[in-house]
Amino acid sequence: CGDCGKSFVWASHLSRHRRVHTGERPFPCGACGERFSQKAHLLQHRKTHSPDRPYKCGDCGKRFGAVPPFLAHCRGHAARKSFTCGECGKGFSWASHLERHRRVHTGEKPYECPECGEAFAQSSHLTKHRRGH
Repeated sequence: CGDCGKSFVWASHLSRHRRVHTGERPFPCGACGERFSQKAHLLQHRKTHSPDRPYKCGDCGKRFGAVPPFLAHCRGHAARKSFTCGECGKGFSWASHLERHRRVHTGEKPYECPECGEAFAQSSHLTKHRRGH
């Protein structure tokens, strides 16, 4: 790879890797339009549109085909949310998630792009942004 120096045995693997740097997402979902950099990621995503599992957990994204196991699963998340935001009352399972959430209230954006200076509240948002460069 001319950008990062990583080596690959197969040219196709280098082509796939290049998308990390270019931000290209050539695999669109026919159901919702979301795009993916790898076909395998699209195939995994397509399962979320399956009519066999219409109940989706808002916390982790796991899907269920029937209400009773779905509700039992959701109750498990609720029981583990011992970190609560003093500002809005939202609960979190991990202290780090509460810390990240607090930035919604404070407006803090500690992750700055070294190329253009734009700042983000979450490191994953900076990572996604940097693909555009």
